[in-house]
Amino acid sequence: MSSMPFYVSPEQLMKDRADYARKGIARGRSVVVLGYDKGIAFVAENPSRALHKVSEIYDRIAFAAVGKYNEFENLRVAGVRYADLRGYSYDRTDVTARGLANAYAQTLGTVFTQESKPYEVEIVVAEVGSTADEDQIYRLTYDGSVADERGFVAMGGAAEPIETGLKERWEPGLSLADALRLAVELLAKDPAKDAGKEGGAPTRTLGAGQLEVAVLDRERPRRTFRRIGGGLLDALLSTEDPTHDAPAEDDRTPGRHDTLTGESPRDESTNPQTQRPTE
Repeated sequence: MSSMPFYVSPEQLMKDRADYARKGIARGRSVVVLGYDKGIAFVAENPSRALHKVSEIYDRIAFAAVGKYNEFENLRVAGVRYADLRGYSYDRTDVTARGLANAYAQTLGTVFTQESKPYEVEIVVAEVGSTADEDQIYRLTYDGSVADERGFVAMGGAAEPIETGLKERWEPGLSLADALRLAVELLAKDPAKDAGKEGGAPTRTLGAGQLEVAVLDRERPRRTFRRIGGGLLDALLSTEDPTHDAPAEDDRTPGRHDTLTGESPRDESTNPQTQRPTE
């Protein structure tokens, strides 16, 4: 006696995969990407000093993600390889956030439709331009969909209330200090940590040790990405001096290796021989 083959309609299969991916992403701590007067800032709740949610991809391009670390780390590495190969084969200016976003969209779409399970990730690819109007922020979801965001975007478990707050309070031209304080304040109201409590989610206190912060600074020569932490981050988040902004010098933590090359921090402006090779 033969049994009937098990059948699932394509519509139901895609719905189940989408629900699976969304649930995985919702468990992740949120990431906020927003423009400020001199570039684009990335703010993530991430107490880990080893596993980064925000990383450099190329000269003026950065990557942020939420979801399963091993999956979005594979995407990050693939993005670095894509950018280096294209920049070496053609020209460094041919490496763009739009091209990288299209490559990621193809990968995510293929995995979503053809693999046994979709990637439980949501990513942002951002490129800083010479002016704020030229900044580009692309948000990619688990199924390969691409959204061209303007000004800001939030991902992760508390994305909806955070984006609501950003729509109400973000405005072009914010200083770095104001942009970071806004992002941290909204991240601290994460309702996923206080589900079921009456009166809404109380505000938590997120210190520098619980945050991963980086910027694409349009005023830096060529490599615009830098991480912000330690005393500089404490000063930027402080409300004691509302006019305080980021100092011009690079604040790489002494002894911390570069996240892409594994090399020690260096002063690129004074020693051109230590700049990242094009290969």
